[in-house]
Amino acid sequence: MSGKRTAFGLGRLVLDVYGNSSLEKDARISPSPSRPRSTQSTFNMLQTLSSTIPDREFEYHTDGIHSVAVLPDKRRMITGSCDKTLCLWDLKTGVVLKKMEGHCDRVWALALSRDGELIASGDESGELITWYGETGESLTPAIKAHSDGILSLDFSPDGTVLASGSLGGTTKFWSTKTWRPQGIPIHCGDHVVRCVRYSPSGQLLAIATHGDIEIYNSDTKERVAKFKGHIQWNSSLAWIPDGTRLLSGGHGQDATIREWDTSTWQQVGDPWTGHTHGINAIAIHPAGTLAASASEDSSVRLWQLLDRLTIAVFQPSTSMMRCVAFSMDGNHILSGGFDNLISEWAIPKDASPGKALKKPASKILAINTTARSACIMGDLSTAEALFTQEIDTNANNHTPYANRSFVMARKNDWDHALHDANKSVAIQPSLTGYISKGIALCGKGQVRDSIKAFDLASMFVNEDSKAIAIFNADQHQEAVIRVQELAAACPNNDTLACRVVEAYLRAQLGINAMDESRHNEAVDHFTAAVDRIPFSSTTLAIHSMYEDFVVLFGWDLKSLWQHARQKWCDALLRAGKLEEALKSYRYTMDLSDKSTMTSFLDWSNTFKQECSMLYLAEGDVTLAAGDYEQAIDLYSVAIDLNSTSGILFTNRCKAELEVMLWEDALLDAHKLKHMALLGVQRYDDAIAAFETMLLKLNSASDAQVRKLRQQYVTRSKAEGVIRQVINVQLDTAPLRLLNTITGLLCDREAQRNTFHASTEYKELLLSTMKHLNLGTAHITEAVATYFRCVMLSHRWGEKEPLLHDISGKIVYELEAAGGLVKLQSFCEIARKAEYRWAWVDSCCIDQHNIVELQKSLNSMFAWYHHSALTIVYLSDVPPLSKSGALTKSAWNTRGWTVPEFLAPKAIRFYQQDWTLYLSDSSPNHKESAEIMHELEGATGIDARTLIEFQPGMRDAREKLQWASTRVTTLPEDIAYSLFGIFGIQLPILYGENKQNALGRLLQEIVARSGDITALDWLGHPSEFNSCLPADITSYAAPPCSLPTLSEDEVRTAVSSLRDTVPAGSASKLYTLLDNMNPPRFAQCRLHLPCIAFRVTEVRRKRDPAQETHVTYGVKADGLHDLQITTDEPLAQFSRTRPTRQTFLLVRPWDRRLLELPDFADDAKSLGDLSEPGSPLDDSSSEQEQDDSELSEQALQLLVRLGQPFGTFLLAQQRGGEYRRIASDHDIIAQVKDIASVHNWMELVKTLEIL
Repeated sequence: MSGKRTAFGLGRLVLDVYGNSSLEKDARISPSPSRPRSTQSTFNMLQTLSSTIPDREFEYHTDGIHSVAVLPDKRRMITGSCDKTLCLWDLKTGVVLKKMEGHCDRVWALALSRDGELIASGDESGELITWYGETGESLTPAIKAHSDGILSLDFSPDGTVLASGSLGGTTKFWSTKTWRPQGIPIHCGDHVVRCVRYSPSGQLLAIATHGDIEIYNSDTKERVAKFKGHIQWNSSLAWIPDGTRLLSGGHGQDATIREWDTSTWQQVGDPWTGHTHGINAIAIHPAGTLAASASEDSSVRLWQLLDRLTIAVFQPSTSMMRCVAFSMDGNHILSGGFDNLISEWAIPKDASPGKALKKPASKILAINTTARSACIMGDLSTAEALFTQEIDTNANNHTPYANRSFVMARKNDWDHALHDANKSVAIQPSLTGYISKGIALCGKGQVRDSIKAFDLASMFVNEDSKAIAIFNADQHQEAVIRVQELAAACPNNDTLACRVVEAYLRAQLGINAMDESRHNEAVDHFTAAVDRIPFSSTTLAIHSMYEDFVVLFGWDLKSLWQHARQKWCDALLRAGKLEEALKSYRYTMDLSDKSTMTSFLDWSNTFKQECSMLYLAEGDVTLAAGDYEQAIDLYSVAIDLNSTSGILFTNRCKAELEVMLWEDALLDAHKLKHMALLGVQRYDDAIAAFETMLLKLNSASDAQVRKLRQQYVTRSKAEGVIRQVINVQLDTAPLRLLNTITGLLCDREAQRNTFHASTEYKELLLSTMKHLNLGTAHITEAVATYFRCVMLSHRWGEKEPLLHDISGKIVYELEAAGGLVKLQSFCEIARKAEYRWAWVDSCCIDQHNIVELQKSLNSMFAWYHHSALTIVYLSDVPPLSKSGALTKSAWNTRGWTVPEFLAPKAIRFYQQDWTLYLSDSSPNHKESAEIMHELEGATGIDARTLIEFQPGMRDAREKLQWASTRVTTLPEDIAYSLFGIFGIQLPILYGENKQNALGRLLQEIVARSGDITALDWLGHPSEFNSCLPADITSYAAPPCSLPTLSEDEVRTAVSSLRDTVPAGSASKLYTLLDNMNPPRFAQCRLHLPCIAFRVTEVRRKRDPAQETHVTYGVKADGLHDLQITTDEPLAQFSRTRPTRQTFLLVRPWDRRLLELPDFADDAKSLGDLSEPGSPLDDSSSEQEQDDSELSEQALQLLVRLGQPFGTFLLAQQRGGEYRRIASDHDIIAQVKDIASVHNWMELVKTLEIL
């Protein structure tokens, strides 16, 4: 970057830091001084969400849950409870994989190592137990770690140390290799240690006590800082990922979150308010942009770190919340407390990282999205054309001239840039106009004139113009100093911009110095850049936060962290500072997340190779000089960096022989042999050579050499670890798979044997023997990659090959006829795509084995979900078909295909000749907007659900409608195909008949979820239960849409009821309904809570046009008259001609009608309460307030009950039970007088329906 362009960013910086103006209409409009700038920019972007109903609940523990953590594999969760146990859960299914027992007292604390390999738990009596993260088996017996309760545990980032904090005010440290105390404990006096947390780098340890927050150097245990923190207890801590901030949660009167700057240990901004009682836990989103807090006020709050605003409030119960965690993908929050449950909450879509803050309002540039994107992508010609088009449309608009000036400046066309800037200012003086003029003048070298332009720009934000004087393109060092001065002068919230600009300028100066071989100077610049970057490799928002930098100057801020650190390491290497370069490299890799490390891969390999060669060269020099011990050390470092180089082992062996380290030399000789065997891919011999080397290590006389043996594991142990991972992998896969390479059908034992004979297995075995300390993540990845499976979704033909047709035969060698052609083509497609395993339902399931068939059908949704790819074969879609052919395919009419396209994460559609549909060669057609749009129209399922579907009971009526037009060959299959969609496993009973199968499914949905929408159908009743339909087609019609009242209309109606309805009666009704049991089934009988209205008259309506159905006029107590159409004959009666049989019109009770009050409103009302000790603060006033709130809620409920509602007719049977009278039309009823509350109490019933 040229010197002139280096200076440009400072103008943007000064105006960004000092001037927070809106430039769309009036450059003088500024935010309210009472609100921080960062809050102003996002205040209107998010609305606080409140919810009492979690997406899912995990129920197993029998007492309060104190701790929760999610494992890095994203599949499992660990919880600790006062019931003295821990539980290892499957997050997808909600099943407890392992109940972990061993504690004799309540489990208060839980910690998970960063790699998920280790779990530690502490209890009320001070005992500590450690567990294997992979299996949940205990690693150590109970250790008496403290004399009193353990309140907090945390692993160091490298997993080598566990810290434990106790009630007695002591923090101890434990080696994770020996599980013995390590170093001297930290004593915090008489203060209880509430929380211990390592910083992300592991260099610091924060301890929260009842008295203070204390910060220690984790290596030396020297105290770095000590400060009061909160007024009362300091109850919880959390570091943000880059380590620049520490969050603390308070207790008692100070139930706030406070933010601390880790460079000064001063508080940042005001406390975060919202909670009303102690904050027991704080969790940070994986992206470092959100925080969640669990409180004794029974709520969990979701916060935005940038502006400290509350995004959402979740309150699953009235019990206090003890713990909170984010899912690894960052899409959900998991919370637990004294309700004995773990509740899962979806983070609001619009508040997710990268969405709510994805496009903060630009402070300078009013540019349309298309032009902005072109500038960001570097497509300056397109951007120029777009701005020119705007100018041609309206030549008197000053904004496009200024914007085009920015583009011309980036193209170094300074004359045109200045011309456009002058034109913009001439039309209307503005901030953007003067900024563009300042940039253009600076580019032309007219520095003094540019300063005047920037001075004029600063007038539009009412700030000191002196900050602009630094814009001298030839004075870089002065520019950097000025940025530092600005950072010191700004409020804390605004220093980020200064730090970003300084880091970028320093990095550019470092690059210039590197290009000119001034390597020591480059080291200084890159060191300063790395120190000033205010974000980590995991921060997602940096690109959008400073997007204007990218638009104006083409700065690549998104990669600033990576590039600065890479260049820093390279500069140290070029400057001959080898040890420092290696140390910086390792520190950088420790800070990097997985995606960053992936992007670093090529550079990392090259850097290590260069370092290794330099250490080799130094080693050779010292070897030649006779300094053999130093040579050994240098060669050892080189080997750590590149263990594949034979010359390193050879030379180290020579040095070892010179100092008579016979065993070391022999060991290196064995390694050379092992490497040579690997080089010629003689894996069995290489493994044998490695085992021989281990024997030599075991029998070595030198204790130091024997100690090297601890780095490795035996073949049998490595095989055992891999075997466990294989078993877990195969447990989620089909029982049989087709090997696409051999063409043979393989059961699980054959699959294992194939893997054991493979090169992949032998490489994995060797890697595990050498590096078991790396954990099982790489093993899991290798096993999952090998067993990747492709599933087929298709419409069965007449002659599909079955299990007995292909068992023991090579599929590719069978005569290509009938369904075998499809099978062979499918396997070929999968093989060419480099998938070894494939599955087809017709031939991979033993259709005659009832047990296998039941397991397969119940597992099929999970199999499709875990597949690497699902191939959909459209046998009736000809080649070169246009869009719309998928909609017309018979595949779209089949019942089983619904879960087959909802479950997979990746899917591809193939035509009749096995070419890709619409010639779309993308790896996943779920990412094709065109295909998903067509599938949305064909299925009635919205595109987002097609892509992101998760099984469960939610929206049951909608899911039943999806299947209502589908057909299956076997009638029972229409129900069985839906088991996976609802997350249900039930017996498969072919021959039970369609009504019974559908009835069992609907019974399970209603009983488990309490969702009564499954009772909303039209058609004929089921023999299973009259409240359920006989056929899935009864759900084809969408639910009847009923009018709703606005909030104003509800308030008006409530006001009118206050004078006519006794408050006590309304509250009693509310309480009665609130305490109603959910619907349940017993022996095919539905016990339905409802509001029942007695029918007083049924009269037939004459309609000659109706031949099979009859319409009846119906009157019922308390309801307006209505009509019912049915094909069942009804006895006519009236008050004057009564019938002995009772008929009822019922409204099934739906708890959603209670509409509990918004938590945000609760928080506001709590904030108005008097301080403790006030005469107003007594139990009687609180009771009056509670009664008043209940009365208000009760009246609102009455208003909702008075609106039109869907009902159905019940006829009493001889035994006192009821039977539903089915109808082909919706029955809509409405009460006459909602004020008759004394009658409502008698209407609330639980009826037994046959």
